[in-house]
Order: sequence, then structure tokens, then C-alpha cells
Amino acid sequence: MSHDNILLNEWNTPHQTPPFSMIRNEHFASAVHAAIAESETAIQNIAKQESAPSFENTIDALERSTDRLDTVCNLLFNLNECNTNPEMQDLVIELTPTITRFENGVWMNEQLFARVKAVYDRRDTLNLTIEQKQVLEKYYQHFIRGGVNLDVGTKAKFSANNEELALLQERFNQNVLADTNAFTLHITEHSDLAGLPDNVVAEARAEAEARHMDGWVVTLKAPSYRPFMQFADNRDLRKRLWMAYNKRGNNNNTNNNNDIIRRIVQLRLEQARMLGYDNYASLSLGRTMAQNVETVNIFLSGLLEACAPTAKRDVDEVKKYALGHGANFELQSWDFSYYSEKLKKEQYDFDSELMRPYFQLEKVRQGIFNLYSKLYGLTFHKSSSIEVYQDDVHAYEVYDGDRFMGVLYLDMFPRDNKRGGAWMTEFRCQSCLDGHQVRPQIQIVCNFSKPVGDRPSLLSFDELETFMHEFGHAMHGLLSDVTYPSVSCTKVRHDFVEMPSQVMENWCYEPEFLNTFANHYQTGKLIPAEYIERIRKSEKYLAGHLCLRQLNFGRLDMAYHTLEQELDKKPDCFEQEHTVSLLPSIEGTGISTSFTHIFCGGYAAGYYGYKWAEVLDADIFSKFKADGIFNRETSEAFRKEILSRGGSEHPSVLFRNFMGRDPNNKALLRRCGFIDN
Repeated sequence: MSHDNILLNEWNTPHQTPPFSMIRNEHFASAVHAAIAESETAIQNIAKQESAPSFENTIDALERSTDRLDTVCNLLFNLNECNTNPEMQDLVIELTPTITRFENGVWMNEQLFARVKAVYDRRDTLNLTIEQKQVLEKYYQHFIRGGVNLDVGTKAKFSANNEELALLQERFNQNVLADTNAFTLHITEHSDLAGLPDNVVAEARAEAEARHMDGWVVTLKAPSYRPFMQFADNRDLRKRLWMAYNKRGNNNNTNNNNDIIRRIVQLRLEQARMLGYDNYASLSLGRTMAQNVETVNIFLSGLLEACAPTAKRDVDEVKKYALGHGANFELQSWDFSYYSEKLKKEQYDFDSELMRPYFQLEKVRQGIFNLYSKLYGLTFHKSSSIEVYQDDVHAYEVYDGDRFMGVLYLDMFPRDNKRGGAWMTEFRCQSCLDGHQVRPQIQIVCNFSKPVGDRPSLLSFDELETFMHEFGHAMHGLLSDVTYPSVSCTKVRHDFVEMPSQVMENWCYEPEFLNTFANHYQTGKLIPAEYIERIRKSEKYLAGHLCLRQLNFGRLDMAYHTLEQELDKKPDCFEQEHTVSLLPSIEGTGISTSFTHIFCGGYAAGYYGYKWAEVLDADIFSKFKADGIFNRETSEAFRKEILSRGGSEHPSVLFRNFMGRDPNNKALLRRCGFIDN
């Protein structure tokens, strides 16, 4: 039956991709309500059927029960992240409690759980595949953690808790975006541009022109903020910019996130207590490789012990360099990037801006396409028939020979209606229920330097690594080849999800890869061998400092989520107590009030996973290095044993199947320079 609402119709589009030009904000509310009603009917049909519970009539049926709702929600929430507007933001706030209420109703449905439990209790006697066992375990645990065994009164409280939590997480995200957009550094004196590379000045000028302002404008978006902090000689302006960036969500305005953090932490603790756990981390870690708080804390403490001496040496070197180059003041956070960049150039003759002309976005993209062709035989075909949601977004059809693997959307540049950072997500995941192959629709979103005038988008080396990282996530999605959507693509244990993306960053340091695409955008000359050598030699530069920074984020996350009582102080004060700072702390600043990963991005009690996965990625790449970085046999084994498997088997098993042993951290410690062998 055809509906007036495009979101409730089947799409006659290439590969059933979203018809973005036909989708309006007003479609979402009615589509969400209709899709929820459809799913509720499906859920009731499963719960009330008279047939004895089986995997097929219960678990298989549950996998299909939210298809339309998943499609609508993926569209709404993904677009809200990358192409939002005030009306859409209001819609998300309006609809989030409704969606959460529906989800609560599913996971607290005792009649439905009785059927799931009946299958679960007989799991060892059923002829289930390894994947089916994982899916069954995931559903069973989700019901338990969703509150199905709570009494009626506690269920009501748990449901209300979930709804409030979902709403607060969305408000947190919107506040960070609002504060990011609210600040601009308007420069009218040419002398204040001293030290900035020409391309950074040109981008600041273009930003001012776009805002109909004279002079130059610097923003808090990464392509503008980072190079200013690295190169601007004007210390006072660096401080202004740094303070604005590190006070996002902590200003005296309507975007303040302090009370939201306190409430989120409290609600999560209450959830854990209702389910019988001492703290939220203990609840959350049950579905990870680490399993428990003690393992995570031992892991973080061990890495901290390994990196701390190097981190102190890194910072002391920068301080010494700064002192020797006229810095007759105590080095502050807004000085560190500036002087460390100068020291890097002196020590390794590494000039990030000198490298940039060799990393033209279009050539980098083609280089990555070619890499995946060499590794997995994939080809990428730009499509003019697949609709996109913004003019500068591009869609590609991905093939393995004649086999269609999925659609890839690339959204590369900053916008005011797009949050900062870089991420991979999906409009549709892969599945193969009833033998019907559904291929994924994957989205990579970044915030890279825009083209300015005749100059194309030129990436920094850090941006090259970011692109490779997100492409690793995308390949995890596009090469997924499982049956059940609940374990497809990147739906793996949380401390395993970053491994495939971090593995791919390693290729950025390999001459064999760089030489396939890194040509100067004007002369066409290949990147000089000595430049690559500088990149390789600088790999360990500030490795201790950067490791400490990531560990601080992980330790702070665990500190918030192992609280067993109400957060009774301001988040910036709490942050200072639970992180190791080698530079002076500045009151009222910090990461907490803009830490979207843990307060609205799904990484609560999971940020340690970046370092956990780094151990795995360094170990795995050691095999690629030994076998050859383009070795087809090794890459096909990686695809078969890990990328294609999603969450269909425990990641420890997947790792062993590929490496032939359990992981160890020596490869990471060697890569960072913390040990010699």
C-alpha cells in the first residue's frame, strides 16, 4: 500500500538508497509513530503465538520486527549529526522519549522474554550455528539488562530513567554543537596572522567572506582550530582560541552541560543499582572483551606505567625547547602545539604544511580505493544516480568483481549544521535472513580542510590518518557477510570495534602505500623519499604524551562510571582529580563538558577501548609487515576471519583464528618506543 509519507513506502531507487530530495522534516514524526505501531504489532505476534518457542519463530522473528523503524531512525539520527537544522533538532528531542519508551516496552515484555528464555535454556540441545548462539546470547543479555526481571514499580522507574537519559544525551550533543558554532576569532590586523601558513590564512579569509565580514575568521572546527594552535605566533590569540575550545559546554549560557553531566552520571548509576550492580561500568562491561572493571583498570594502569616516563620526557623536551626559543614564561596548554610543532620540524625536519601538497583529497581517496583493490579486489564506482543529502557529498557503489558489496557515502567537509570530528555509520546494515542478501549503506563523515579558490582540499598527515581510520570502519561494514543484522558490520564487542580502523592507520607510514598516490597537486612529482623517511622517523614523536592523553580520557570515563554515589562537584574539578596533567590546569576548562564520546556517543565506560584495540591493531599489523603489506593471502585471511564476521563470534576467537595465538602488547610498546624489542 502506498503512503503519502515517503518514509513509509518502498523506495524505487538504486539499491533502495534513501531518496533524500523527497524526505522532509515533517515526514519523520508520523513515520516514527507508524513504524513503532508496526513493530509493536510484530512484537505482540511473537509474544502471543501459540507455537512452542523456537529459534526461528522467536529470535529470527525478533530480528525482522523493527526493520522499518530502524530505517527511519537511522535516517533521522544520522542526518541530525551531519546535516541538521533547528526543526530537526526539535524533532529529535520530541521523538527520542517515544522511541526509548518503545524500546523499554520490548526489553521489559515478560511474555516475550519467556519465549527467549525458553530457547536460551535449551541452547545446548539445539542445532545452532556459532552465529545463532551469539545472537541468542545478545538478546538474552539485552532483556536482562533492559530490566525484564524487575518488579513493576522498579520497571516504571527504570523506563523513566531511560527516557530522561536519552533526552539528556541528545541535549548534551546539541549544546556542544551550539557552543562550537557560537565562537569565532575575528582577526582584522594582518600582523596577527604571523606564523600561519598561506593556506591557513586563505581558509580564514574564505571563512570571513562567507560570513560577509572583513579580515579573517578562525573557528573552533578542526581544520581551522588545529593549524592556528600549531602555527600562530600571537600567544594571546592562541589562548583565546584554546579557552573557547576547552570551555565548550561550560560557559555561562544555555548550552552549559555541567548539570546534564551530573544527571547523566546519576541516572546511569541508578540503572546499574536497579539491576544489581555497584556502578555503571560493571553493568556496561559485561558485553566486552575486558568483561569487568578490574581488568580495565589493570590494563589502563599498566599502559600508564609504561608510557609515563616517556610522556614526561616528551613534555620536558618541549618545555626546554620553548625556553631556549624565547618562552620566558610557564608553558601552558595553548603553547604546547605551537612549540612541539617547531621542535618536530627541528628534530625531524618534519613540516606538516610541507607535506600537505602531496595529500590532495581526491588523490588520497583514490589511493585508498586502490589499496582496497589490492587487498580485497574491491572497486569503487562514483554514482550520479544515487541521491545525496548535500551537494558536496558523494556516493559510490562498491563491488567485489561482479558482486555488489554496498553503497559508500563520503561527506568530507565542515558545516555549521554538522558536529565536529570524524565517524562512520550506516543508513542500512548488512544481513541475509531467509537467504535474502541485504547489502549495507555506509557513511563516512569527516571535517577536512575545504578547497579554497583554485587550491583543492589538501590534507594534513593527521587528516590522512583520520581518513584511513574511518575507511577501516567502513570496510568492516562493507565486507560484512553474516546472516543476522544484530551482529553484522561493526556490531561487535565495544573494545574490539576500533581495531579494524586502527589497523588501517599503519599503512600511512609505509612508503609502498604512500608512493601509490602522494603526488604534488601542482607539479605531479611523487613525494620525495626523504619526506617519507621524516614521516616514519617522527612516528614516535610525542608518543608518550599522546598515549597519556588517550589514557587520561579512558581513566576519566572510568572515573565517572565507577562512581557509587552522586557526583558532588563540578565536572572540571572532578576531571582534574582523575587525570594526570603535565601542564598547568586551567580552572573552568577541560574535556568533560564536550566529551560527546562518553556522554552521548555510546562510549560510556568504553573509551578505554581505543587503547585496548590499539594493542590488537599493532599486533595484527606485525603480521602484515612480516608477510608484506599488500599480501593478498594475509589480507584475505583478515577479511575472512575478522572483517566479514562482524559480531558473529567472540572477538578473542576471531583474533586467534587470524593470528594463531592470543594477543600481546609488545608490538604496541615497540611501535610507541616504550621498549626496544
